[in-house]
Amino acid sequence: MTPPSTSSTFLPLVTAVAAVIAGVGAVAAAVRTRGSTAVPAAWWAVAACSALAVDAWARWSGAVTQPATAGCVRLCVAALAVCPAMSLLGAKRPQHGVWQLIVATLAAVVALPAASAWLVRPGSMPDAHLLGRGFLLVLTIVGWLNFVATGHGLSATAIAAGQLAVVRPFLPGVDTAGALPQPLLDAAGAVLIAAGATAVWLRGAMARRPRVSAPTVAATIDRPFLVLRDTLGAAWALRIAERFDTVATERGWPCRLHFTGLDVGGDPTDATWHRDALRAFRALMRRFVDDAWLLRHGWPETDEPAMAPSAEGL
Repeated sequence: MTPPSTSSTFLPLVTAVAAVIAGVGAVAAAVRTRGSTAVPAAWWAVAACSALAVDAWARWSGAVTQPATAGCVRLCVAALAVCPAMSLLGAKRPQHGVWQLIVATLAAVVALPAASAWLVRPGSMPDAHLLGRGFLLVLTIVGWLNFVATGHGLSATAIAAGQLAVVRPFLPGVDTAGALPQPLLDAAGAVLIAAGATAVWLRGAMARRPRVSAPTVAATIDRPFLVLRDTLGAAWALRIAERFDTVATERGWPCRLHFTGLDVGGDPTDATWHRDALRAFRALMRRFVDDAWLLRHGWPETDEPAMAPSAEGL
């Protein structure tokens, strides 16, 4: 089919290209986070970007011209858009794999009105339930809050704003039929998402493994902890810090793990507790990453066991 020659077709093309760029960034994120429980979230992001690209290409090529069909496609895009944030909420071993079934179920429930309109009421706009609309808004905000205080705060803000622009027709209080089409808002949202994904990739590409001749316990812990914080978000980082501080209090270690890293007090020459602290921290991290991931992020090679009884129950 020959694409229409009107100037309005330029914006859907911009949306499609930006979505592809964001998808490439999500693939790069999946590769960079290999060995961690964040990988499924990255692949959900790839699926969401691919759906948006297909949606925009279909409008640009003229394959989708009916408002009802466009609404069904956009609802499927919106359902996939919240899957990465939902996936990270369950990113803890060993249940992180089964959690992806819950994420897929949520996406299917949100997209169900599209299937109903397509199969039962052909030609009608999907009637998204208020609960599903609420999920789109709440999960987008939750995803933003999870990263706004991390090293990816600006990227998270750009991605959340772009996502809200793209899914706007199915947000609470919005008339879907009147909101579609929205070529300018779609293009702006896709560009914001692509910019955020590119910024995340650039920050990761520029990060270098620090060279420490005589690593301290704080330096050994800070590197993987801060990377995990920026990978999984604030929620799991704070949970790890809470569990580590509980163990530190029970054993009398003069240290506390904060959102910004390990704070060591007491006698600086007292290293009697360092070995146990490193083992406890590693045990907590193993709920989210494997040994290869730890080695890539500055953890020293060691034959110490990966589990510590006091770290159970995260």
